Amino acid sequence: MGRTGRPTALAFNGMVATPHSLATAAGLEALKAGGSAIDAVIAANAVLTVVYPDQTSIGGDCFVLYYEAANSTLHALNGSGRSPKAANRERLRAQGHSSMPSRGIHSVTIPGTIDAWSVSHQRFGKLEFQRLLQPAIGYARDGFPVTPNLHEGIADTAQSGSWTDDLQPIYFPEGVVPKAGSRLRLPALARSLEKISKGGREVFYTGEIGEAILAASRRLDGTLTGDDLASHHADWVQPVTTDYRGVTVAEFPPNSQGITALVELNLAEQVTPTAWGSADHLHALIEAKKFAFSVRDRYVSDPAFVTIDTGRLTSNAYAKELWAEYDPKRAGIGGLSVAGDTVYLCAVDSDGNAASIIQSIYLNFGSGVVADGTGIVLQCRGAYFSLDDNHVNRLEAGKRTIHTLMPAMLMKDGQLLGPIGTQGGDAQAQVHLQLITNLIDYGMDPQEAIEAPRWLAGGGIGSEPRLVGLESRFPESTFSQLADRGHVVGNAGDWNIHFGHAQMIMRDYETGLLKGAADPRADGVAMGI
Repeated sequence: MGRTGRPTALAFNGMVATPHSLATAAGLEALKAGGSAIDAVIAANAVLTVVYPDQTSIGGDCFVLYYEAANSTLHALNGSGRSPKAANRERLRAQGHSSMPSRGIHSVTIPGTIDAWSVSHQRFGKLEFQRLLQPAIGYARDGFPVTPNLHEGIADTAQSGSWTDDLQPIYFPEGVVPKAGSRLRLPALARSLEKISKGGREVFYTGEIGEAILAASRRLDGTLTGDDLASHHADWVQPVTTDYRGVTVAEFPPNSQGITALVELNLAEQVTPTAWGSADHLHALIEAKKFAFSVRDRYVSDPAFVTIDTGRLTSNAYAKELWAEYDPKRAGIGGLSVAGDTVYLCAVDSDGNAASIIQSIYLNFGSGVVADGTGIVLQCRGAYFSLDDNHVNRLEAGKRTIHTLMPAMLMKDGQLLGPIGTQGGDAQAQVHLQLITNLIDYGMDPQEAIEAPRWLAGGGIGSEPRLVGLESRFPESTFSQLADRGHVVGNAGDWNIHFGHAQMIMRDYETGLLKGAADPRADGVAMGI
């Protein structure tokens, strides 16, 4: 594909890649100060909760994959929150809801981010926690420039009718969308971050901020209680892996949708790679996506509530069973895909430790509920639950919903290749498939793999499930030949910001060279030292 729009970043002593340049700079500053990879991603993530408020918030959830170089061990921390213990399907149906509300207090689950930061930092951090939040506090207090992407995110939220009285005075003052390049200050959020930097997770879950979250719930007739917040805890879990053409791909286990990417890759391995960007190339991957998502939607939920045989679902034998239904000449029906607003970021430190971290409030500006006086937007992750009594992911008390968040890590012969991931709701598993096959099947370097044209299969609610959007940089023949096979093909423009914001850092374990990349569909950059 030739030279890409920006070069792959190269370094030997550490690297950070995020979807926003100010966040990357904060993470790099932590590495320069002697911090670990986890220090870098916490500092960077904190900045993202300020400068990308439509995508993320400390009122959301967080998943962490961490490669510990000293013993070549991969750790996974599930920082997703559970539904309130008083959550009740019958109550919501009695209020007139036929499906889970996508916004408002009933879509709010316990925010897991602050606990995940605290737990991962206690285990792997080197710098003082208070120090890591200072860049974010400064941007919230003193202001930061609104990027064109953030301007568009605020404008889209206002135009969609999902704006709320809680959000308006903070992000839409006097009914005016902040212009790109203007300065946006978030003083209440700055004060909240300052309190957390000094008081730690307790301030959030059992202290002053927790009380503000409960006040918002009472104000809106929600069911959150002090016990819901106080009892929240992240869990160390075992990553799930598959071998893809000699590379170990590690993903997050359920309740994450991470196994979806592993099923996709196992299916993609059933075919011989053909010309990149051709209809033959894309058709096989699109159909692999459809099979894998049918598996996800049938089985994945909270493993504390359902039994999920991840070993079987991610096995090559199971992939062969699924692929027996593959038609190389005809598009399958597939299913709908749901968007989501999220941030993915990663770091590798001078010792070779690597952090792959993803954090989200689900939809743009989450639930639209702001914890009283704190500037903290609460997530709407509960919108992913079902009110169907027979659904595997039905709403139940104290349950984690299936989660789109899925940080990944690539390894070879037990050694780190590097962290990789993207935002994008249901798009995440599809982008993982494309990035990993770009790297392994087509030998692309990291920036080239990220900048390559993307496709996204499955329309949103109310649209055609056979829909597949292609960025216009694919060959014209690919559009027509996919249509001939029954795909409903849409032109998504040259660079579509809704097709994932991906980052990665790949490491040569013989030389130690780090190669980092960030997605031009966002505002980020990869930087090393």
